[in-house]
Amino acid sequence: MCGIVGAVSSGNIVPVLVQGLQRLEYRGYDSCGVAVYAGGLKRSRSTARVADLLTQIERTQLASGTGIAHTRWATHGAPAVHNAHPHFSHGPGINAGDDAPERSGRIALVHNGIIENHDELRAALQAKGYVFSSQTDTEVIAHLLDSLYDGDLFDALQATVAQLQGAYAIAAFHKDEPHRVVGARLGSPLVLGIGSPQDTQAQFLASDAMALAGVTDQIVYLEEGDRVDLQLGKHWVLDAQQRSVQRPVKTVHAHSGAAELGPYRHYMQKEIFEQPRAIADTLEGVEGIVPELFDGVTQPAPGENAHATFQDVDRVLILACGTSYYSGCVAKYWLEGIAGLPTQVEVASEYRYRTSVPHPKTLVVTLSQSGETADTLAALRHAQSLGMHHTLTICNVATSAMVRECKLAYITRAGVEIGVASTKAFTTQLAGLFLLTLALAQANNRLSAADEAAHLKAMRHLPSALQDVLALEPQVIAWSQDFARMDNALFLGRGLHYPIALEGALKLKEISYIHAEAYPAGELKHGPLALVTEAMPVVTVAPNDQLLEKLKSNMQEVRARGGVLYVLADGDSRIKSSEHVHVINMPEHYGVLSPLLHVVPLQMLAYHTACAKGTDVDKPRNLAKSVTVE
Repeated sequence: MCGIVGAVSSGNIVPVLVQGLQRLEYRGYDSCGVAVYAGGLKRSRSTARVADLLTQIERTQLASGTGIAHTRWATHGAPAVHNAHPHFSHGPGINAGDDAPERSGRIALVHNGIIENHDELRAALQAKGYVFSSQTDTEVIAHLLDSLYDGDLFDALQATVAQLQGAYAIAAFHKDEPHRVVGARLGSPLVLGIGSPQDTQAQFLASDAMALAGVTDQIVYLEEGDRVDLQLGKHWVLDAQQRSVQRPVKTVHAHSGAAELGPYRHYMQKEIFEQPRAIADTLEGVEGIVPELFDGVTQPAPGENAHATFQDVDRVLILACGTSYYSGCVAKYWLEGIAGLPTQVEVASEYRYRTSVPHPKTLVVTLSQSGETADTLAALRHAQSLGMHHTLTICNVATSAMVRECKLAYITRAGVEIGVASTKAFTTQLAGLFLLTLALAQANNRLSAADEAAHLKAMRHLPSALQDVLALEPQVIAWSQDFARMDNALFLGRGLHYPIALEGALKLKEISYIHAEAYPAGELKHGPLALVTEAMPVVTVAPNDQLLEKLKSNMQEVRARGGVLYVLADGDSRIKSSEHVHVINMPEHYGVLSPLLHVVPLQMLAYHTACAKGTDVDKPRNLAKSVTVE
């Protein structure tokens, strides 16, 4: 969600801070800001885009070798300048919102996460005379740090985090120690960057290595509870027990070039059309369905290789949120139908708050584009605490917390996804989940050589099949003109295409702001049919499978009530266009892999409807790309 960039350097660091915020814009935000040391604390903040912040910075000629920057997604307090980060603490009795030079502040601080005990801390600080100018929980940390400062900022940080309850990634500096930035993390990601071609003495903090793309490729991933002290040419890391530790430095080539829009109107459109390549890259090197594909990017612990694990499990638990949850719902049909394994799919944000029945032979599978999704990480840890230690993640970021905390991993190769509404991350997750299904089936002697060869052939054909589906865009655009005039929509699917209907409805909601719901088509007569009128378009996913005739009956129920149908049909399904029945014929029926094809026109429908309505496609209101707070 929120983004952090911080640095100490012998040169002007402000351009790097702003560039870092631009790199993090894809995560979603509603305000942004920069604070630096310039003979005192100075800052610029905006509730517009980073481009507006840059204009402010250029106008005021903000420059320094020490600074922190932030993009905020509002949790506590409305999107407003006085709630935007960085926050200052000026000491007791002074309004922290007063930016007069003589009251430029002592502490500057940015924060990702949520402080659960902020009310108690706020009351205690107010009793000491601290004046609050925002509704944020973050300002509490700034004042607490100030109240505990006694000449050494790192000591004050350690005393501060000892009093915090909740999740946080923090970066801060003090006017009396101008070449020092300190940070800490717990439950929210934070990385350290070392040096740059322009300044080998520079040290950086960021919530995502992407923020430092083109600046440094030497990255240290801080672990839970770590605190870090940055000074020119050096840094120190203490762990949660306040022991000095050396975290490994990794060379990370962040995908800065992937952020270029090219000939496309929006990143979402670009990413929809990148799906054939993303699938091809994700499947690169897959010559056979073997469990060892899932041994991950690091050497698994002894006895924890994929083959041994897959032979030991007798059920699967999938934990995910949002779009990733829907990919897990598709996989349930595969895992039970092909691998013969009972599968449970849980919304990660709900799973750990209910009493469940753990089973030690469960394979716990987490799904996340970023690998930093807070609810999914918490659900994973909860499952582990219940004694379920066979863990695997399907993730798009090899260096993420999810990969580090799971024993096995399959890394998708979707590349950087900028648009908030996920597209290529979803389809590459499905590809990884299908491979997992086949690997589990093989490990449990449920996959014949002939079936393996057939499935591999179908998967290798996916990029070509997706290209044919993308060619349907002009027909989808024609549909979008109708949808742009609507306020509501229904999506229907049956079997493993019901989750695809759910995903289609989610996409339309996310970026066009049209209310949309999805149902199993057989559930129409159990309630949703009451909503059907000519003003309620009904999108139907209609592959030529064993449920097609049942689905046709459901479509007749819609027509009998005056509903208007928009049908994605396989060419051989014999569904014809007529008045109030609009049909797009898919290029071919793709069997159990057809969800990967049918979802693409639904992505395009949401995209072009949003364009017709003039919404902010890549940065929809109220949403963030990486949900790193609960």
